[in-house]
Formats: sequence, C-alpha cells, structure tokens
Amino acid sequence: MKTCYIICAGDADKIEIRKEKDDLIIAADNGLTHCRRNGIVPDLLVGDFDSLGYVPDGQNVLTLPVAKDDTDTSFAVKYAMEKGYRRFILFGAAGGKRPEHTYANMALLAFISKNGAQGFMDCGSYTITAITDSEIRFLDKLQGDVSVFSFDNRSEGVTEEGLLYSLTDAVMKNTMVTGISNSFTGQESRISVKKGTLLVYYAGKPSDAVVLKNTEAEK
Repeated sequence: MKTCYIICAGDADKIEIRKEKDDLIIAADNGLTHCRRNGIVPDLLVGDFDSLGYVPDGQNVLTLPVAKDDTDTSFAVKYAMEKGYRRFILFGAAGGKRPEHTYANMALLAFISKNGAQGFMDCGSYTITAITDSEIRFLDKLQGDVSVFSFDNRSEGVTEEGLLYSLTDAVMKNTMVTGISNSFTGQESRISVKKGTLLVYYAGKPSDAVVLKNTEAEK
C-alpha cells in the first residue's frame, strides 16, 4: 500500500523513511526543519509557515492562510487522501511547544480511521494509531506497554487478546481510563472493536502492527 509520510513540527529525533516509488513525503510548516536535519527531501511543503518563520521558495510549496479551519497537518492529510493515499505515517506529531496540536493530531488519526484509511503517529519509542470497527494485530516480538481509549462516546465489542490483561466484548467510553497500561507478553496479540473508534498507544513502530477490517479478521 502506498504511504504518505507527513513530517510535523513537534518533537522528533531520528526520522527514517524507506520511500517506495509511489510514496509521498509532505513537510507541514516547521516539519521542514526536521526534514533537513535528517536528510529528507519532501515532495511537497504545506503550511502558513508561522512556525517556520518564512515561506520557502519552490514550485512544490502550498502556502495556506493563517486563518483557516484545518491545521497544516490536517490539510496535508486531506490533500493526500484526495490523491488516493490510504496509509499515513506522521512524524513530529506529538510534543513540541503546542501540546494542543498533539491532541489535534490524535483526533486526526480518528478522522483518518473513520474514513477507511490507516494513520500512525511514529513517536520514536512508541506509536499511536486509531481503529474503527476493525482490528489491529501485533507481532510477537513486541515488549512494553499498550493502552486503549475510546475516542467515541461509546465503543462496543472491545476485545483484547494475547496481552497481559484480556478483555472480551466489552464497552468502553471516552470518559474511561481503564484501558491504560496493558502489556505485551511475547506472543501475537490483537485488539478489536465491533462498533466505534479506539485510540491505541503501543511500544513499537507502525510496521509492528497491521490493521484489518473485522470482515477481514474473521476470515
């Protein structure tokens, strides 16, 4: 599946991208600084460039107004969706000087998931993703924490298997924190939800997990 990589302006140390032929790399505003530090040449630059401090030169620059309904990252996601991309990996999407952007990017993961695509925030030692009416499976090599939160008011049929603490056909609400601090056990594991959207945090990389629609998972 072709992938859109979006480099944001939050915290990011070493960024590694193995770009395939049809992949797309977008720098969102000051994400360009992270690109330069890591030797990454973006295909497209988007933003109002308030955090970068100047508007870059070049034909691959889309300058956005400061007064707008979308964040620069949200615009980048919607732009790539219109181009047919259905898998997104975001770097620098957490931390930074604007913590509200971290929440906005998690909401963006839910938006991606609800629109039938896959989105991951690669935060170095951990990843955040979202699943909607679907299942995420993890490799047996993973160690560390995994936490689950309902993004919707109510998520039904939540199941967790292969983890330290199991859960079967449960209901989770967005006011509950009981899904925090589960753990991988050295075996393949999965988290699924029949109806609703879950935010999933796990110690690992985007490539350590695969998201399946429930119809696919049942095969």
